[in-house]
Amino acid sequence: MAQPFTLPDFYVPYPARLNPHVEEARQHTKSWARSIGMVEGSGIWEEKDLDSHDYALLCAYTHPDCSAEALSLVTDWYVWVFFFDDHFLELFKRTPDREGGKKYLERLPAFMPMERGARTPEPTNPVEAGLADLWARTVPSMSDAWRARFAEATENLLNESLWELANINEGRIANPVEYIEMRRKVGGAPWSAGLVEYAAGAEVPDSVADERALRVLRDAFSDGVHLRNDLFSYQREVEDEGENSNGVLVLERFLNCSTQEAAEAVNDLLTSRLQQFENTALTELGPLCAEKGLDPTETAAVLAYVKGLQDWQSGGHEWHLRSSRYMNDGGAGEAAPGFGMSAASIRFTTRSERARLRSHTHVPYRHVGPSLLPEFDLPFGTTLSPHLDGARVRIVDWARRMGILEAQPGVPGSHIWDEERLVAIDLPLCAAGLQPDATAEELDLSSGWLTWGTYGDDWFPVVHGRLRDLAGARLANARLSLFMPLDGSAAPEPVNALERGLADLWQRTAAPMDERARRTFRTAVESMTASWLWELANQAQNRIPDPVDYIEMRRLTFGSDLTMSLCRLGHGKKVPEEIYRSGPLRSLENAAADYATLLNDLFSYQKEIEYEGEVHNGVLVVQNFFGVDYPTAVAIVDDLMNSRLRQFLHVAEQELPLLYDDFGLNAEAREILAGYVEELRHWIAGILIWHRDCRRYREEDLRWGSGAPWHLSGPTGRGVAAARVTAMFAQRSAQPSATSV
Repeated sequence: MAQPFTLPDFYVPYPARLNPHVEEARQHTKSWARSIGMVEGSGIWEEKDLDSHDYALLCAYTHPDCSAEALSLVTDWYVWVFFFDDHFLELFKRTPDREGGKKYLERLPAFMPMERGARTPEPTNPVEAGLADLWARTVPSMSDAWRARFAEATENLLNESLWELANINEGRIANPVEYIEMRRKVGGAPWSAGLVEYAAGAEVPDSVADERALRVLRDAFSDGVHLRNDLFSYQREVEDEGENSNGVLVLERFLNCSTQEAAEAVNDLLTSRLQQFENTALTELGPLCAEKGLDPTETAAVLAYVKGLQDWQSGGHEWHLRSSRYMNDGGAGEAAPGFGMSAASIRFTTRSERARLRSHTHVPYRHVGPSLLPEFDLPFGTTLSPHLDGARVRIVDWARRMGILEAQPGVPGSHIWDEERLVAIDLPLCAAGLQPDATAEELDLSSGWLTWGTYGDDWFPVVHGRLRDLAGARLANARLSLFMPLDGSAAPEPVNALERGLADLWQRTAAPMDERARRTFRTAVESMTASWLWELANQAQNRIPDPVDYIEMRRLTFGSDLTMSLCRLGHGKKVPEEIYRSGPLRSLENAAADYATLLNDLFSYQKEIEYEGEVHNGVLVVQNFFGVDYPTAVAIVDDLMNSRLRQFLHVAEQELPLLYDDFGLNAEAREILAGYVEELRHWIAGILIWHRDCRRYREEDLRWGSGAPWHLSGPTGRGVAAARVTAMFAQRSAQPSATSV
């Protein structure tokens, strides 16, 4: 059968090396697979299948330095996971049988007990038998924290097979963002990263395992592994097995392009993810280890883990070139014998280096003109809270009391907002659309959080960014957590408006919460403020972010999780916490967040590119990645927004009912979650209303914001804020204004 496209020119930045114990692993794993029942009689594999796939060669390339015993165990794990993939395909995907697949998957966690020495059920098939054996052989040498992380990665890998099965049943092809997120779970690379810790003897300290730098390294590694596999497996998965979960197919449909063009785009994304890995390792890892106080042994373990992930990338590439499982035009011949570095396996391509250079050579403050806006066609709308006018007056008084409207003592350039600017930005309008049913008190609280977050987002680039003061920004950000005590204890004395505003909002918000809710909400705030440091670091490097990293971090810089957490405050304990951590709920929230953040990028393009010299804008990221002009990038962003909106609706209508059934939710919990979906609809529609009506993004607003005069009519003075605000909005009310969409 002819190949559907020519494999692209791959960027391979690390050498591929071969473990000298490869033959021993081959012999061991064949005996093990036969003893478990995976060959001869399984109906899935014969011995020739196992031999031709050569998983021992995969593991010898991806773990070149481990012992013979460790290599054999790791190889058994890979034989097991590939057998599971083929077993699930034959039993449930080809049928298709979601209910049977669900029951099959529900049994598997029992074979990974958290309690050491706990008994497991009697296996009923080779997948269960293999998992029980592997778990018992692996976990004695690892910590409880590693076991919990690895069990979660294994369960994700298994359970997200249902997502693939649901897409096959519907004939549905995911959008690019959804695909990347779900592929990490079902593709198994986070699971592979856990085995790197075992094989390299480099367990990541639990204190840093979930920090941004380690999370991004793991995710970039995962995306690189999966996108590479998609290129090699397209023919088998799409043409033979009828799979919809392949990155080449996803981009082929999304970009409406040829298979060859889609393959090149996937390879560009693969290159970008590898370069993201490099950038994170070089710029974020050292400061993290120092900040967390890791000792030399712990730091060495982190570095050995990173090296293990690098080995996996290059080794996995070599194996794909040789394995009969994939489309590789005959492969690359036999593996070179012996142990050592293969310099010939390193490849820097013209395309990869142009992409790297393009990301660092953006010219800031260039003239772009008014932002180009597509039609925004939402199939739902919202109304505005009847308490809006009062909130507009009260937010001015609150901001003045917090010190937001004045310069901060001893901080040059810190007078970034005054009353005119605050009124023009009109954040109570946004809150009124997000929460149309809020009480006056609730609306004031939401308006306060939106004001504080927007002020902080403006503050950090001006006060710390212009001076490239990354150390000062980290210290300032670290202090913010002191003003969100979990136990109700007193906070320190604030030294600026940002701290004073946070202390006030936290006290008013957290008081009625239990400790778990407080911790969750504080994490949402901390995630947002930490994302401001990520922006400053990119700005210091003049680096346009990688598209996947941008999308995921943009949710945080926009404060999506913070504002969605405000929506969830009234849910109490009536909805299991596992529901909010589930794939469908996270998918729903992420789709809503991405629509809103990209919408903001469209409106703010001129403000950020021309007036602020920013590199953090989705339209610019698309321009840089695809090498296209501004209007083309706007069209691509608009398409992505619409695909994310369709996903939001799909999850709400198709995936959530299945989730509720899977968890056996009662009627009250289902009603609360139905209300949450409606709140997210208001959230999206309210953000669109605010962007259309606020005075933050139009060219005349930007000229004023850069120093040109802009005056409000009406009285002046501290005692007449209500009259000033009323006068401004009376003036604006004569102009057409959207109140619903």
